[in-house]
Amino acid sequence: MTAKHVLTYAADQGAKFVSVRFTDLIGAWHHLTYPITILNEDSFEDGFGFDASSLRGWAAINESDMLLIPDPSRFWMDPFTDEPTLCLIANVMEPITKEGYGLDPRSVAVRAESYLRFTGIADTVYVGPEAEFFVFDNVSYHNNQNSAGFSIDSEEGHWNTSRKGTLEQPNAGYQIKPKGGYVPVAPADTLIDLRNTISLALGEVGIEVECHHHEVATAGQCEIDFKFSNMLHTADNLMLFKYIVKNTAAAYGRTATFMPKPLYGDNGSGMHVHQSLWKDGTPLFAGDEYAGLSEIAKFYIGGLLKHAPALIAFAAPTTNSYKRLVPGFEAPVNLAYSARNRSAAVRIPMFSASPKAKRIEFRPPDPSCNPYITFAALLMAGLDGIQNRIDPGDPLDKDIYDLPPEELANVPSLPGTLDEALTALENDHEFLLKGDVFSTAMIERWIKFKRESEINSLRLRPHPMEFAMYFDV
Repeated sequence: MTAKHVLTYAADQGAKFVSVRFTDLIGAWHHLTYPITILNEDSFEDGFGFDASSLRGWAAINESDMLLIPDPSRFWMDPFTDEPTLCLIANVMEPITKEGYGLDPRSVAVRAESYLRFTGIADTVYVGPEAEFFVFDNVSYHNNQNSAGFSIDSEEGHWNTSRKGTLEQPNAGYQIKPKGGYVPVAPADTLIDLRNTISLALGEVGIEVECHHHEVATAGQCEIDFKFSNMLHTADNLMLFKYIVKNTAAAYGRTATFMPKPLYGDNGSGMHVHQSLWKDGTPLFAGDEYAGLSEIAKFYIGGLLKHAPALIAFAAPTTNSYKRLVPGFEAPVNLAYSARNRSAAVRIPMFSASPKAKRIEFRPPDPSCNPYITFAALLMAGLDGIQNRIDPGDPLDKDIYDLPPEELANVPSLPGTLDEALTALENDHEFLLKGDVFSTAMIERWIKFKRESEINSLRLRPHPMEFAMYFDV
């Protein structure tokens, strides 16, 4: 696509405004909106100036001038605005050098794909994420000096079995039990129409839905899977996916969250990431080794497993993430690989014997991550595995959750807290610096922001559970 294609599409759609979108370091979308008359072919070269100093983790006040350079390959009409609005995704560029800003996540992904081609190993990495989320009816929370707490409600929540029904809101008693929500039909699954509406909206903006269903947890946990694509396009699609999900839920009078662990005692929301390398239209992960893998695929797995403790500083980037990544519970924290076995950190799906379907699935990530940075980091770890022929060892086809302690002691595991993951990233990030894909400054900024703004904020506050455990000491 070219700038002319975008301008023609905007005219055909009767666009009156253009929303230029970009992603901050932590992974939130932002935008600036202009009258459509401002947009012309030069806009895709000259960009739009903006102040980056007020964004989380970004430029200092003395270097705050940045440019948004729209990418003509990705555009759509916003389904939620009253006035017809064209949407574009932009890279953040340095205004003087016109190079990608070192802290711009999308520029990291662009450099990662360029580095992949430079290595000659492959020319394309396909990525397919499975981003789970919750849909709640009501949410409230507060963190004051003298009180703190949160409250979540959903008609599906098992705690509502005792709710007294009214004429306006009867209680039919079909609430979902904890960990009992995997793919039920109506009336237990109350969100079918919402997911249908989301799926149709995704199709309208160019995201092809493959399947949707209720997930394991009570209280409205959902999954909507969309078709894989190359890494940059998939990261763009995931940002747009979250936007569509949240705004469609809001239109239904509900609220959607991609927070990894909003509920105690039930499954959190993960984001398993499928990956495969291709070259000249040929899949590189299919072969005659274990589970139909190629040698390249096994080395790619070796890189993921070796660098996994550092990777999850990006892939599971919140303190809340580690309430999901708990040994012996729902998420794979043990660093092993296996065919079909969902208790392994790396799984080889076995649904199809086709070489084109051969891929690996990295299971620890969650949907709170920044997809541009996370997908780029996973690729860099896999490439390091191929370049250094890192052997992942023998597969582990047993249920890791049921291993006796003496066997489990020989299986390495992920860090148990965000702070530990950041320390792992501090000690293991050379593989990310190849090809200038990541920079030391960007990694240091990420670590500093996470420690100062998130870890310390939580560390300084008493937790409500501490009152139950310690108030009477």
